[in-house]
Amino acid sequence: MTYTKEQGKQKLGELVERFLTNIDVYKKSAYKEAQVRHEFIDPFFEAQGWDVSNKQGYAEQYKEVVLEDTIKVWRSTRAPDYSFRIGGTRKFFVDAKKPAVNIKEDVSPSYQLRRYAWSAKLPLSIVTDFEELSVFNCQMKPRPTDKPGIGWIAYYTFGEYLDKFDEIHDIFSKEAILKGSFDRYAQTTKGKKGTAEVVREFLKEIESWRELLAKNIALRNPNVSIYELNYAVQKIIDRIIFLRICEDRGIEPYGQLQTQAEGSDAYKHLLNHFRLAESKYNSGIFDFDADKITSALTIDDKVLKTIILDLYHPKSPYEFSVLGVEILGNVYEQFLGKVIRLTAGHQAKVATKPEVKKAGGVYYTPQYIVEYIATNTVGKLVEGKTPEEIAEIKILDPACGSGSFLIGAYSYLLRYHLDWYAENKPKKHKKAVFRVRENEWYLTTAEKKRILLNNIFGVDIDPQAVEVTKMSLLLKVLEHESRESVDQQAKLGLEDVLPNLDDNIKCGNSLIEPDFYDAGQTTLFGEAEMRRINVFDWNDDVKGLGEIINAVGSM
Repeated sequence: MTYTKEQGKQKLGELVERFLTNIDVYKKSAYKEAQVRHEFIDPFFEAQGWDVSNKQGYAEQYKEVVLEDTIKVWRSTRAPDYSFRIGGTRKFFVDAKKPAVNIKEDVSPSYQLRRYAWSAKLPLSIVTDFEELSVFNCQMKPRPTDKPGIGWIAYYTFGEYLDKFDEIHDIFSKEAILKGSFDRYAQTTKGKKGTAEVVREFLKEIESWRELLAKNIALRNPNVSIYELNYAVQKIIDRIIFLRICEDRGIEPYGQLQTQAEGSDAYKHLLNHFRLAESKYNSGIFDFDADKITSALTIDDKVLKTIILDLYHPKSPYEFSVLGVEILGNVYEQFLGKVIRLTAGHQAKVATKPEVKKAGGVYYTPQYIVEYIATNTVGKLVEGKTPEEIAEIKILDPACGSGSFLIGAYSYLLRYHLDWYAENKPKKHKKAVFRVRENEWYLTTAEKKRILLNNIFGVDIDPQAVEVTKMSLLLKVLEHESRESVDQQAKLGLEDVLPNLDDNIKCGNSLIEPDFYDAGQTTLFGEAEMRRINVFDWNDDVKGLGEIINAVGSM
């Protein structure tokens, strides 16, 4: 049932009385976390107006409360127990503990929760065992050495729940979030000392890796060109990040990259690991037939060890299972604003691109803007259409950058298709959807690939941006996949686990066509200039050009 505020307060009073009566039993270690969740924490949030058990029967993407799947992290810990959402958008996490745990004094619960929420860009989250409830500002970068009180902005014991009911309800109830009270409260905690956006912090990390790799490759490989250096650094970073994300999502065994960096000849072992990944995914990210550069390089063990260990506990504050591709895209959007140069002495230097310097910097597109544009373009284009009709539509971004708008468009299409199948006898569409629980359906990998290959197209003059776009879209395909599902697809060999996007995401200057060369000016340009011009042939480089142009014109 859905409680009114007064009914919720009455329900909470009953819970408090029962907990007090049997507190000695609940405080014993034999009383498990699963029990306190079922008997106290679930009804606590139901008293705040949340449909914790999905009694309304909403489809997975619209459930108010998601009980997070177990994810292996640091070889032992797991994802938050609850994700509270409005319209499919996460608002805050709740991590549950059994009453035997001392939430106020123990470091582990607060650091674990803050790590997840910070990676997911959630401003506030909660740790509770019902006996205690701690609210944390999760906008500050978490560190393993943090004391339990770091980020702590509110603390209640169960004996205070009734007296402080209005205070709690006016921030964390479903009604409060719908009225904007939660967001206003979160805004008051923003900007405090130590606050750091995950985008800004992760950008610092990968920029430091770029500089470290670039300097070492330039030093150990005296014949490498500027183009080869930029290509290689980007490829290696992309591959490492892709596999590290797959580890935290449970698609790859946790710690594999770490193992490759622990001994000598780290780059040799890492290349072998990349080749194994290519045999599994066959997506282009690890394509060594097309990539003749990275496998010929020499890279010092110390450099690779530094980069890879930065991605693991205790050095890494990131939880990659909740670091969305949209966040990753925002990071890369700014990362691509710089380029590696070579000095006369063949030393690598990282510099801001001239066009970025002239523009005053890189300004990434806020997610709500992306969602607004996707809803009002792609949404109107596909409204009322069947999957078969949508398959004929081509969506093109002719200057896609790191892929923000294409990811938004693809995400919208995935949600639309899932809704359509759920409403149109999903059991009849076994190739497109599968059921995970009662009233919960997911798109199959094959269907996600079909939608991506049929509908999403992009062009950009920057080859690094093209690779980032491809990687982000492929990570989107892998959402909700498991190691078992991926390994099974690879084992059966019926189709590739991931699609190859070479025909969908192209590199070139979409404003200049091949007739640019007709004037006979090619002799005026050197190799570097020709790479920058990079003319694009719409007739040869993109399949279904007419359909794409028509789709763009109708948007």
